[in-house]
Amino acid sequence: MKSKLKQKQNQRITRITNMTLVVGTDIAKKTHVAQAVDFRGIELG
Repeated sequence: MKSKLKQKQNQRITRITNMTLVVGTDIAKKTHVAQAVDFRGIELG
């Protein structure tokens, strides 16, 4: 990974707090799938 991209990713990671909810969506499948994960990495749904 290039240094500039890695630095940007690290900056985003440091902004994660206990109020952060991360949502990922897979739109490449016929049926779209989403997952929510809290700041500790615990899957919420």
